[in-house]
Amino acid sequence: LLKAGHKVAICEQVEDPGKARGLVKREVVRIVTPGTAMEESLLDAREPSYLASIYRTKEGVVLSLVDASTGDFRAAQWTGPDAVLRLDVVMAQFAPREVLFPENAHGLEPFGDGPDRDVHLTKVEGFRFFPEAGEEALKNLFGVHTLAGFGLEGLRLATGAAGAALWYLQKVYGDRLGHLRPIRVIRSEDWLVLDGNTLKNLEILSSQPHGLRQGSLLYQMDRTVTAQGARLLKEFVVRPLKNAEAINDRLNLVQELVENPLLRGSIRERLRKVSDLERIVSRVGSGIAVPRDLGALRRTLREVPAIRGLLAELDSDMGDGILQELDEKPELLEFLQSSLSDELPAGLKAGGIIRKGFSAELDEIRSLAGDGRKFISDLEKREKERTGIASLKVGFNRVFGYYIEVTHAHRDMVPEGYTRKQTLVNAERFVTQELREVEERILHADESIAALEKLLFEEICSRVIASSSPLQGVAGALASADCYTSLAELAHTSGYARPEILEDDMAGRLSISDGRHPVLEMLETGKSFVPNSAYLDRVDNRLLIITGPNMAGKSTFMRQVALIVIMAQIGSFVPAGDALISPVDRIFTRVGASDILSRGLSTFMVEMVETAEILNNATPDSLVILDEIGRGTSTFDGISIAWAVAEYLLSGERNGCRTMFATHYHELTELALTCDGVRNYNVAIQEWGERLVFLRHVQEGAADRSYGIQVARLAGLPDEVVERSREILKNLEKTAIDTTGRPRPVAGDVELDATMASPVDSESQMPLFDGHEGELIKELREIDLEEMTPLEAMNFLAAMKKRHV
Repeated sequence: LLKAGHKVAICEQVEDPGKARGLVKREVVRIVTPGTAMEESLLDAREPSYLASIYRTKEGVVLSLVDASTGDFRAAQWTGPDAVLRLDVVMAQFAPREVLFPENAHGLEPFGDGPDRDVHLTKVEGFRFFPEAGEEALKNLFGVHTLAGFGLEGLRLATGAAGAALWYLQKVYGDRLGHLRPIRVIRSEDWLVLDGNTLKNLEILSSQPHGLRQGSLLYQMDRTVTAQGARLLKEFVVRPLKNAEAINDRLNLVQELVENPLLRGSIRERLRKVSDLERIVSRVGSGIAVPRDLGALRRTLREVPAIRGLLAELDSDMGDGILQELDEKPELLEFLQSSLSDELPAGLKAGGIIRKGFSAELDEIRSLAGDGRKFISDLEKREKERTGIASLKVGFNRVFGYYIEVTHAHRDMVPEGYTRKQTLVNAERFVTQELREVEERILHADESIAALEKLLFEEICSRVIASSSPLQGVAGALASADCYTSLAELAHTSGYARPEILEDDMAGRLSISDGRHPVLEMLETGKSFVPNSAYLDRVDNRLLIITGPNMAGKSTFMRQVALIVIMAQIGSFVPAGDALISPVDRIFTRVGASDILSRGLSTFMVEMVETAEILNNATPDSLVILDEIGRGTSTFDGISIAWAVAEYLLSGERNGCRTMFATHYHELTELALTCDGVRNYNVAIQEWGERLVFLRHVQEGAADRSYGIQVARLAGLPDEVVERSREILKNLEKTAIDTTGRPRPVAGDVELDATMASPVDSESQMPLFDGHEGELIKELREIDLEEMTPLEAMNFLAAMKKRHV
């Protein structure tokens, strides 16, 4: 129901059936929504579960994100023409499960329900987003007089979005929100920006076309052994660093862990024993914890001293930072060990939660109950001997309580003092005064035990809540330790190399030697992956034009370069011989296209919209991946657009933007002759008769053909279609066109004749980039203007006009 976007009301019995008159009273005790669920069974342990609140004003766009299951709380406010685009980027990165917005708001369609978005929209009253109310709610939550310390100064509207999210959570959990962490401001400028298109096109979080986690970059990189570590790694992946010093700090720690396999293995072995501390603390804080949550917390705290001791062996600064957060909390651990039983039940009603010796009152009541049950056990044996009825037994049910059961065959042997309580088909059930007294004592003791255990459990939870802030720090430290040991394990098992991160590199070098695609190289295809090198900079290698047949590996090559850059800026080792990376600020991808009928956008329009976003937002520090621009229109239009896009990225404010451009428009390779910073590359193939062998090797130079017909044959097109394609291609290559400028394919072996129009027919469109000189150009080249008189020049021009116009 939650996945379908429904809200679920949980109704429980709130009255003792034994004391109720008539119907037992029931009430709705909680409402669960897609963005507020905390129960372990309702969540993916390796994924966050964010609730977002969004609204737009004339001043800009504001956003708040809160994950009630972990306590993570963030806010942002953007102004300017790119505000909505920046919002879209953050929404793609955090992927909230539910979005709150004012009921009178418009323009939120990109963030609503759709086939490729697992997010549900919830309308709330507009006044819930008032900044004044939000500011007051945040001050009350965190117990402060000003929000300046949270970085919210000057972000007044953002407090309104945060206030709306708080109000919504309070509807579900009341005032039990003390586990929410101090609110943080989302600052996009600190990270390498990966928008929704890039996340999808590079298959960073899910593989295409089915959206599965398997086959994605995250799936390949994830070697974490804890839930909180997996969630932190996902944030690392969608928000790589941009600052070279910060990236190198991460790499230093990963390298130290790579070089110490025994230490790394010991840390990971200990981490496997810890539980999801982030979500345990949140469930305790919100009042929905069960006894086993506290047992998992106790088990985790037992492992902390050993993990802390192992991390103390690290020399890197990043390791020291993790160590500082890893508070052992010995007092809390001792308290939990002394208060909780070794084996804990799944729920409160089962009892047996509190350890013997923790509460004298509880021990006394348990003793009374235990004596009563021993009496019941002894009573059956004694009554059998006294009455001589071997089949006599003492039982209990919820309706009649304790009873003595005698079969009809022995009814005449029932002694005085037995009072009939119930008649069955084959037996009679009796009670005695002594049994009534013991029953009352036992039942009263059970009720008292249940009530007292519940009270003591709540007191233990209160003690945990008081330590929620340092416990969240412990959870964060464990997640970090898991993340970095995971990256080190990945590097070690996959044969990755440490990238060199260049700081303040004016040339903007991206140099990758023998790079490999991190996902594809792990697929068991029976073939070894062919590594390729790449070099881009802001000077002579700004634009790489990549040509070659379909299926040769152009897209794979470009994607692997982008993925290697992302991995390097995460702080990971990379699948390459070596790599020099000058950090990029954003990666843009224009790969493939499909129509969006719900928004009235054709395939070509989608392609142009995505291209426009790149051209309007790329900076000299960006990396742009373009795969086949201009395919959805006529050939000349497509070439023209592709050519102009390439020139635009090479000039003006975007001069220095590093671009990889795969195309089948071979005319674009001529850019290398007319523009600085352009290099041609092609993917090598080998022809064997009519067959193609894909070598997967990227080499300098332009391809001379696209081999589309050979690839069509490999795809299984009928032979007659393939042969007919060859005939048409043969005529097109001879520039056979009709009087309207359209190619005129012929049947069979018919040759071109004199009636067919020539390429320079006045009715036809001349080739945009014709490589052959026409007669007019030859005549112009041959004349010597220096020797001509004005009159001769006039006569020459008149003759040219008469012949050619």
